[in-house]
Amino acid sequence: MNKRATLPGASELFRPTKGAPDPVAPQPAEPPPPKSEPKRAEAETPAGGATGRVKHDHKITVYFSEDELNALEDANLELRRTHGIRVDRGRIVRMAVARAIADLAANGADSHLVSELRQQ
Repeated sequence: MNKRATLPGASELFRPTKGAPDPVAPQPAEPPPPKSEPKRAEAETPAGGATGRVKHDHKITVYFSEDELNALEDANLELRRTHGIRVDRGRIVRMAVARAIADLAANGADSHLVSELRQQ
């Protein structure tokens, strides 16, 4: 008496890829119009309600030391607790980067970013 179930092998589970041509999708009669960039106000206020979140097209990875990450978490908790602002860490970082870039553009060599980087 065999209590083990018989299972199908790979040949039964997967279809062969040779010999069968891939179906060709029909081409549309005319190309779709190019997508226009949404205005910033429209992107920040989706139809479901104003959340302040924006869809981003690119991603970078940034590594923080433990102390820097703890400071970021503390800032996030402070924003919630004291000011009633609920945001994620990424939004805090994006706003800080935008502010640093704006300061650099406005003040050049006198910007906070330049002075901090020169001290390091």
